[in-house]
Amino acid sequence: MSAEDLKLKLVEAEEPDENDYRLQEQVGFILRKAHQRHVSIFAAHIADLTPPQFAALAKLHDVGETSQNQLGSLIAMDAATVKGVIDRLKARGLVELSKHEVDKRRLLVNLTAEGRDAVERLIPIARAITQETLAPLSAKEAAIFMRLLAKLA
Repeated sequence: MSAEDLKLKLVEAEEPDENDYRLQEQVGFILRKAHQRHVSIFAAHIADLTPPQFAALAKLHDVGETSQNQLGSLIAMDAATVKGVIDRLKARGLVELSKHEVDKRRLLVNLTAEGRDAVERLIPIARAITQETLAPLSAKEAAIFMRLLAKLA
């Protein structure tokens, strides 16, 4: 049994005191630290896009042209946030906007040729980022972690 496994067993064996609160043991704190680590790894590999910008490009690559609001829903962003992300991607020539043929109030977003090339080049790097983020875990632990994390999302 590794030292880390033993440490986990000892922590599990301790009866928590309901009046005791340790920030470093709280789910939000641990998730935030894990997120910060992932964002740092992401930035080291993809310096010219933010994770939300990459998410928008990757989802557009998956689904094709879609409304700005639908894209926000698909990548878990509110309308104001996705608008800012799309505006920045448009300024860089990675996406284009058009009006819906019937509902002129509806804004459609699509990848440009440059955006498609960029996301296709970045997808293998994004896979490597995921692997690096999960590297402290065994393959089995990583699979369990992802299933459990998906239950929380």
